[in-house]
Amino acid sequence: MRVHLLLRAGLGMSLASSLAFAQAPVANPLLAEWVGPYGGVPAFDKMDLAALKPALEAGMAKNLAEVEAIANNAAPPTFDNTIVALEKAGDDLGRVFTYFGLWGGNLSTPEFRAVQREMAPKLSEFNSKITQNDALFTRVKAVRESPETKKLGPDQQRLVWLVYDGFASNGATLQGEKKARYAAIQKRLSVLHTTFGNNVLGDEEGYVTYFTKEQASGLPESFLAAAAAAAKERKREGEYAITNTRSSMDPFLTFADDRALREKVWRTYYSRGDNGDERDNNKVIAEILQLRDERVKLLGYPNYAAWRLQNRMAKTPDRALGLLEAVWKPAVARVKEEVAAMQKIADAEGKSVKIEPWDYRYYAEKVRKATYDLDSDEIKQYLQLDRLREGMFFVAGRLFGFKFTPVPDGKVSVFHPDVKVWEVTDAKSGALVGLWYLDPFARPGKRSGAWATSYRGHETFDGKKTVLASNNSNFVKAAPGQPVLVSWSDAETFFHEFGHALHSLSSRVAYPTLNGGVRDYTEFQSQLLERWLLTDQVIDGFLVHAQTGKPMPKELVAKIRKAKTFNQGFDTAEYLASAILDMRYHMVDPAGLDPDAFEREELARLGLPKEVVMRHRSPHFTHVFSGEGYSAGYYGYLWADVLTSDAAEAFTEAPGGLYDEGVAKKLVEHLFAPRNAIDPADAYRAFRGRDAKIDALMRDRGFPVQ
Repeated sequence: MRVHLLLRAGLGMSLASSLAFAQAPVANPLLAEWVGPYGGVPAFDKMDLAALKPALEAGMAKNLAEVEAIANNAAPPTFDNTIVALEKAGDDLGRVFTYFGLWGGNLSTPEFRAVQREMAPKLSEFNSKITQNDALFTRVKAVRESPETKKLGPDQQRLVWLVYDGFASNGATLQGEKKARYAAIQKRLSVLHTTFGNNVLGDEEGYVTYFTKEQASGLPESFLAAAAAAAKERKREGEYAITNTRSSMDPFLTFADDRALREKVWRTYYSRGDNGDERDNNKVIAEILQLRDERVKLLGYPNYAAWRLQNRMAKTPDRALGLLEAVWKPAVARVKEEVAAMQKIADAEGKSVKIEPWDYRYYAEKVRKATYDLDSDEIKQYLQLDRLREGMFFVAGRLFGFKFTPVPDGKVSVFHPDVKVWEVTDAKSGALVGLWYLDPFARPGKRSGAWATSYRGHETFDGKKTVLASNNSNFVKAAPGQPVLVSWSDAETFFHEFGHALHSLSSRVAYPTLNGGVRDYTEFQSQLLERWLLTDQVIDGFLVHAQTGKPMPKELVAKIRKAKTFNQGFDTAEYLASAILDMRYHMVDPAGLDPDAFEREELARLGLPKEVVMRHRSPHFTHVFSGEGYSAGYYGYLWADVLTSDAAEAFTEAPGGLYDEGVAKKLVEHLFAPRNAIDPADAYRAFRGRDAKIDALMRDRGFPVQ
């Protein structure tokens, strides 16, 4: 239900004032219905931060009034007057959340953060007013238990269960003091999650490393041009700037000869949220963990992880940890081999260097060149952002039958000049599928990393809605007139996030709630799409040299494929360390827990090699502590990768390989179009004819199959 989506976000105010707001005329542009082409589009050109708070308040008010009307309906509860009615509720607030999310992720400012901090506890109160509405929950429970529900279609039965679970798993069954305490915990957590995320963003914006031409040895000209442009943007013309984001840090650590500067950049990046200042997140983490633990114990669960995984594919924390630990030992063994190879090169150079974390990428690149005659910067010359995008469109056409056509500037509004929009249609029928927005570049106020979102999902129960999907990246802009060149890893991430967009665009569900997903499954579709980057059709058609325009040589392609498992020790161990720590944090008694000490002690217990650091150290682990989307759920990337590797072998076993039409049709039918209308385990069995096996994952990473 649309209101069910709000349960995850939270809002709030008194019911009396909310009903007063509900009677107020709608003049706020953030509340207004979307108009224009494509079934209406967001009015990004009318975004006014001054309108945000009143829009949230008015949207909450109307939504609460809608909920009260459903809860107090005198008619006996039915699927239509309760579940479907909830699916229809919350349109106004949903539109406001689109803008709210954009300010938070793409356009954050100190002024927005002030509004965000003020509204966070109100969002939580709103959430509690819905989950703790006894009359509403009684109706939902009655529909779930009604014999009539068994006569509904399978997707409708799943919808009933999801709506019921959204209440039952979030405190609706509590009474009295427990119910009040649950609401208070939610309110405080909303403040802490916001604080955590803003602290990280503050450190990303506030720490920029500048260097001079004399310190630029080893760095590619394309990187230096982008770094010079970043410095100029910050009024430091004549210097170079390394911003405190992964897209800037990673290539610098790979190529910079200046070891002292590498260490400085490394420490700046991995110390985000951990600098002992007003933005330090260690105490925030400790309080978050204590409150999460207390909250789930009110519901009768032994720990937060047990509550979180009850409805995931893994089902239990032990099953999730079992997978992580099965891969851990071979990953660590591979790290030791990688470090030994790097140390051999460092010794041969006679520099008396003992490999440290800030050396890993640098010497790994030297090993890559020595072992595979493979130069990352050479590869990068063939990875132009615009060409990669066209390659993704090609894959979407072959597998999904989608056609992407640029929307002329000005036809739909955008929230930043960098953003471009494409119309997505069915290539055969010409029928409109939706729009795809792309916001590709890093800038101040934009959170780091890459992500996908939807401004509007597919639904048909109340009139067909056009999908509005979006991808967001943090590529570093090139110098004026130069192409944007990215690393192979960044190219894979670009394909990955596009997989999320295709999942949204492929949806064929009737109800908005079914556009959601199970966290340890929803990464599968995106991880799978990464596989098409290394296909001949994409390489030959779209990976051309930035200067000569010539396609990537066959010899270079062969080297890339040969080196496919290169550095898998590092990539796997840094991820697993974060995933295991996330799970452990949410399984232990958090009373008196010191996150800094816990992180060090757990990593020592695990035996993480000192040359590797967690991909996301605790103080900047926004997946887990700036909200609850991935909390006790970061393992889901590996769980989904088991499905990914297994599904990829379904293609390679077919006559047409990764472009086999029959397998592609089954993929879309069973694993993309249904979204959350089918249990993920059942959906995967319908596609593969069996459950996924871990063997394919181990083969993909070059680890021994057990």
